[in-house]
Amino acid sequence: MARILAFDSGIGGLGIVARIRDLLPGVAVDYLADTAVFPYGEQPDAALRHRIVTLLGQAIGRLEPDAVVVACNTASTLALDSLRAAYDVPFVGCVPPIKWAADQTGTGTIGLLATRATVRRPYLHDLRTRFAPDCTLLAYGARGLADMAEAAFRGSPPDRQHLKAELDGLFGQPGGNRIDVVGIGCTHYTFLLDAMRATGPAHVTWLDPAPAVARQAARILAGCRTAADHRPPMAERVCFTAMPPDLPALLPGLRRLGYAADAPCLFSEDMTTHS
Repeated sequence: MARILAFDSGIGGLGIVARIRDLLPGVAVDYLADTAVFPYGEQPDAALRHRIVTLLGQAIGRLEPDAVVVACNTASTLALDSLRAAYDVPFVGCVPPIKWAADQTGTGTIGLLATRATVRRPYLHDLRTRFAPDCTLLAYGARGLADMAEAAFRGSPPDRQHLKAELDGLFGQPGGNRIDVVGIGCTHYTFLLDAMRATGPAHVTWLDPAPAVARQAARILAGCRTAADHRPPMAERVCFTAMPPDLPALLPGLRRLGYAADAPCLFSEDMTTHS
């Protein structure tokens, strides 16, 4: 059975897992959440890059995936090149959908809602220069949306006043009233899309890159399928570098994605153990 490893700092990448399930129902998908240092957007770059490369190297050795989906914008923009140089496994990254937004806009002003880390990195400037040179890009690094998305996955609806305050940080910038397309630059925000559509300006189109990432994973996996099909089946894992104290609240969402009740486990430097 072919196998994918999806990776994020928290549960945000599970939105991409859902799209992978839709496209590749016969493929095993392990998930690794680096919850010990969540959220990534608040971590220093050099130490975080080293951590991501080391952690994924350990996970690749234990789980033996045919492909790795870095289902995290911060990790992708920071460490994707280093990962590809370090390991002989195909990687699929998740980057802000600047080109897609530039293709969709009618006003020439596009928005990006992301973490502060993604917004401040030179990578974003490079994307804008390459793919949206004729557009005005207004980006906002949200402070609390990742935590809000984590709660939403657990069944707690977002506080609309808090959500509106975050969206006002984007649309309240000079020229923000001209934004007609907003790209989602953090995989966590997938779980807030419906609430953001209901709370933000009615004319705005929201772009979630999760389906495109899943399609790219399917294309890459197609080239690995021959060898992988002969592998003995192994139970899917949902690994955490620190076990969430509210794990029972996560279980219904994990079950909806097809994970067994015993899938959650602790991923440590020297072992992977079930909770």
